[in-house]
Amino acid sequence: MSRLSESSQFPPGPDPNVAPEPGLQEAKRALRKKVLAARDALDSESRQRLSGEITEQLLALPEYRAAAVVAAYASFGSEFNTSPFLEAALASRKRLLLPRVDQSRRRMQFCAVSSLASDLVPGVWGIPEPALHCLPVVASIAEFVLVPGVAVSASGARLGYGGGYYDRLLAEEGVVALRVLAAFSMQTVARVPTGPWDLSVDVVVTEASVIRIAT
Repeated sequence: MSRLSESSQFPPGPDPNVAPEPGLQEAKRALRKKVLAARDALDSESRQRLSGEITEQLLALPEYRAAAVVAAYASFGSEFNTSPFLEAALASRKRLLLPRVDQSRRRMQFCAVSSLASDLVPGVWGIPEPALHCLPVVASIAEFVLVPGVAVSASGARLGYGGGYYDRLLAEEGVVALRVLAAFSMQTVARVPTGPWDLSVDVVVTEASVIRIAT
């Protein structure tokens, strides 16, 4: 199941009238299936241990420490557990933004949250997201963005869940935040098939390393 469903409702993004390149989409699906199978096979003890190590790496990043406004996401399924990172951001008095999906408009927006316990509710497919009382904000205020992903290469190419929401949201005018993808080492691959609308990331964090992408 995808984290987010396909959307091409608002620019920038793929033209809904143009069919996606068959070879590219098939290559993405094959890689997504392979990496997700490996990630799903992790036992819960290993997942929690590795998640803790990833969180330590994230919290040590100077860009995170300097950021006053941090955008991230609530993890689900076999993703690395983001909850400790989110709690740490709130404890550090950073302004925390999490995504909320508007299916009727087929778009995503960041909303400010102050408590994981009282501000998050089950959203699309049960993924935790900000409740309706959480105010939406423009993405351009974020200084540091933790981006979800299935796979990532050493060059920063990212394979998402197939919806394209983050590609569109982070390509909006004025968004200059550092894009960081945190994942288990098993999710790093030699090459990620990408198209013209796929955004890369600036930093890749795993339990074993921090890779800064040269620009």
